Amino acid sequence: MGESKEQILVSRLLQKEEAAWKELFGAYSGNLSYVCSRYINEKEDVHDVLQNSFIKMFRSIESFEYRGDGSLRAWITRITVNESLKHIRRKGDFRSSVEVDDLPDLPNEEEPDFEEIPKDDIMRLIQSLPDGYRTVFNLYVFEKKSHKEIALLLGIAENSSASQFHRAKGLLVQKIKEFKMSKKAQYE
Repeated sequence: MGESKEQILVSRLLQKEEAAWKELFGAYSGNLSYVCSRYINEKEDVHDVLQNSFIKMFRSIESFEYRGDGSLRAWITRITVNESLKHIRRKGDFRSSVEVDDLPDLPNEEEPDFEEIPKDDIMRLIQSLPDGYRTVFNLYVFEKKSHKEIALLLGIAENSSASQFHRAKGLLVQKIKEFKMSKKAQYE
């Protein structure tokens, strides 16, 4: 059995072949921009984080261990998420943006209903969440991190992570209902 396209690309990346890095960027920059924009709203900041992510990949490719198809994508996504979190922490006092205890609890324990909502609109709704909520929501939902892992990553209490996630979810349910009502009103 021959090497996969991903294995061949990894071999070329390890040799620091410029064309391989351009190929990696061309193949994954769109997806990684999307990953960044789940955490960061400003386009310029997304661009900066993406650039820093590729620099980090270039500098640490020797530490990458190929573990089968998809392992390269997982590795570069993890780097991009980590660089996004680093940017958020560097931008300001992250803990204060997560510890928003003066907001009322949302009584909603419903699951967000994403049916019939275009992906771009879902993304905009998630991006409209307050920074702390959005970050915890993304780490829990998209990165499959536990509240304990999120707490360690962000330097917050574990119960604060769980609280932020539940509040984010409740707020998202509200935003989805408003979105659907506004769409329904457009067609009436």
